[in-house]
Amino acid sequence: MPIDEDVTGHEIDKDVRQELMSLPKTLAEDVAKNLVMVARLLGEDPERAYGYAKVALRLASRVPAVREAMGFAAYASEKYAEALAEFRAARRMTGSQHLWPVMADCERGMGRPEKALAMAGEPEVQKLDKAGQVEMRLVAAGARQDMGQAEAAVVTLQSPELASNSVQPWSARLRYAYADALLSVGREEEAREWFGKALEADQNGTTDASDRLAELDGIEFLDAFDPEAEESEDGTGTGTGEPAPRA
Repeated sequence: MPIDEDVTGHEIDKDVRQELMSLPKTLAEDVAKNLVMVARLLGEDPERAYGYAKVALRLASRVPAVREAMGFAAYASEKYAEALAEFRAARRMTGSQHLWPVMADCERGMGRPEKALAMAGEPEVQKLDKAGQVEMRLVAAGARQDMGQAEAAVVTLQSPELASNSVQPWSARLRYAYADALLSVGREEEAREWFGKALEADQNGTTDASDRLAELDGIEFLDAFDPEAEESEDGTGTGTGEPAPRA
């Protein structure tokens, strides 16, 4: 598969570079370039990222970072069984627990929320850093939702991290999940409050909290370039993409 011209392989972080030092120099460079392509494409084109991960795996299957990259590419492509197998391999190689939450989420993806919930109660969770523990809480709440336990999902998300006013990397997603859980049990006013808090914490635009707030307020955004966009009463249409009340 073609590598982007600006990719050198030096873009990978130092820990991955250290793992690749066990390979011959030319091979290590090839693997590094493919890993960079995986990272570059994972969010925008998971299937292409998966293709580059397959190349890296073929070249260096005994490198933990490669197995992890393959896992995330498969996960992003919704190949959950394959992703879980790769994450398990990476975990066996390193002994690290940081993949535990995404492994549990793979169980959810495979239609086994009860298994994901069981993993949330395992000792491995106590070995996670704060970010990992929050991620595990999100997965557990999702599993509760999958099982039709909406009220339990709300309770699962209630935590010191949720109550904290400080903004952490996980704050927006945690507050958003809580708002969504509240909405699912009919607590609309509280949900609106928490979508607002999620928006305040969402410095990188990782959620659609603003859209959810607009929806709760009965506002929709019209596409100025959509010929079928609803026209205003004078027949001219909004023409600006400004928010317009729902009919």
